[in-house]
Amino acid sequence: MEQASSVMRLLEFADSTFPVGTFSFSNALESAVVEGVVHDVDTLESFTKAVADQSSFTDGVASQIAYRAVLGEDYERLLAADRQVDMLKLNAESRLMLTRMGKKMAELSIHIFDNGMMNRWSKDIAEGNAPGTYPIAQAITFAACHITAFDLFCAQQYGVMNMVLSAALRCMKVSHFDTQRILFKLSSNVMDDFVVVSQMDFEEMNAFVPEVDILSSIHEKGKMRMFMS
Repeated sequence: MEQASSVMRLLEFADSTFPVGTFSFSNALESAVVEGVVHDVDTLESFTKAVADQSSFTDGVASQIAYRAVLGEDYERLLAADRQVDMLKLNAESRLMLTRMGKKMAELSIHIFDNGMMNRWSKDIAEGNAPGTYPIAQAITFAACHITAFDLFCAQQYGVMNMVLSAALRCMKVSHFDTQRILFKLSSNVMDDFVVVSQMDFEEMNAFVPEVDILSSIHEKGKMRMFMS
């Protein structure tokens, strides 16, 4: 029964309809399409992989550290993970995306179940003592609901890739068949990535995918756009 509940909660929190606002963001895909960087299925797949890789070695590492901090009741280390994620985002829209979604998930979680660490973190967010990033909100929520660290990483990678691919359906000529094939293909490497990410610490986190950051910067100055990032 406990395992069944964990699976159901994993499906709930990883669902694209979970109301944290993922549909509002494209992870720089909109600029990539406008600039011609992404123009067909192959370039969409490459771009999605680049975004997922960047996320795994920043958000993924921090959330694994935060997950272990929750289990070890180490609140200061959790705060350090939250701040590290925020510092590794080089443009304002990326920070806005993660903090808006993080604060929303924290708010939702408090209304769904009671957890002392989430309550404390939410208070620090409100008082300006913590950025309130999405990966940390996921880590606290998943740990509190007895969802495994591996499932946390899978949910994050799925969410990032699905965010880009869902946006692609709205801003370029691509079909549902194409996006689902890309998602299926890229998901095959998640175990290998988890093994690496789960062993990394703060000093090993890296966000070096300059093309994505440049496109995000371009988007900040855009006058016509459908997405917030």
